[in-house]
Amino acid sequence: MSAAGATAGLAGFGSAGRGIHAPLLQQAGMTIAAVSTANPKRAEQVRSEVPGAQVVSDLDALLSVEGLDLIVLATPSGVHAVQARQCIAAGIPVVVDKPLATDAMQAFGVVEAARAAGVPLTVFQNRRFDAEHVAARETVRSGQLGEVFRHEFRWERWRPVPKNRWRENASAADGGGILLDLLSHMIDAAVDLFGPIDTVYAETAARTTAAEDDAFLACRHTSGVVSRLGATSVCAAPGPRVRILGRRGAFLLNQFEDDGSDIYPDLADADPAHCGWIYTGAQRTAVSRPAAGQVDFYRQVARALGARDPQAAMPVAPRDAVHTLAVIDAARASAAHAAVQQVSTPAHR
Repeated sequence: MSAAGATAGLAGFGSAGRGIHAPLLQQAGMTIAAVSTANPKRAEQVRSEVPGAQVVSDLDALLSVEGLDLIVLATPSGVHAVQARQCIAAGIPVVVDKPLATDAMQAFGVVEAARAAGVPLTVFQNRRFDAEHVAARETVRSGQLGEVFRHEFRWERWRPVPKNRWRENASAADGGGILLDLLSHMIDAAVDLFGPIDTVYAETAARTTAAEDDAFLACRHTSGVVSRLGATSVCAAPGPRVRILGRRGAFLLNQFEDDGSDIYPDLADADPAHCGWIYTGAQRTAVSRPAAGQVDFYRQVARALGARDPQAAMPVAPRDAVHTLAVIDAARASAAHAAVQQVSTPAHR
């Protein structure tokens, strides 16, 4: 099978399946042969937007479609672990949208099941492939900032009236809440930049939704860097997205997407070829935008499927997703007890 010849089955055609996964799969040169959805409106959208794709009602039917090289789970977070195990039992490589499960032990069980069955598994940490994140990573690794000691990452929105979706309506146990939604991305980004996290202090609140919609985490990495990660849906004045402080300079990035709500115009990128700034006191230098994007995730998946060792070639190691959930588990305990918590990541013995 050539890298561009992979055939995928897509489970779910909601905001993630339709809005993110389907376009990226197509841009990566994969064929979406079948989509599962029980929603008649979404079934019509599949027929209109993914011509030639077979529409089936559920994951069981999707797994019965012949000739699939890959299953992509773009379904609610609360069912990811169970559905990933179904794909593994069927022997079909699987991409699971983040989070892999609702807690670290569930995620570890999925990873172990995939390892035992020899079925390739990866987790859709698409934000790791954003040009903005790549720019931050390249800046840190270049040494231009000197020794880094603090990483700040904000994901702040103004939604005083929440959207009416499963993400807002489900309990944390069923996959709802901002910790599993946005902090899954933010923790993964922090670990990608600065390595594993040892301890976490967290504050969370549910202001407008069933599970938390406001969270702050202070994470200490094994490397000594402290990441301060804040996500909220109730912020009328969103702060700069990323600020990384080093002994020789700072990296600052105002936004990841242009959503029309930029309240810090002086921090906007100089032009489309730029991606953030390096500050050294009063001096600042624009950072060049890397040639990177979320489609790179699926391009790497396609190459991995044709590799001698598909699991080793996957873009995101499943153990990374287990560690992310271990940090979230520790954050929940920290918020409940108002105390710093040690992160305990399950590991194969």
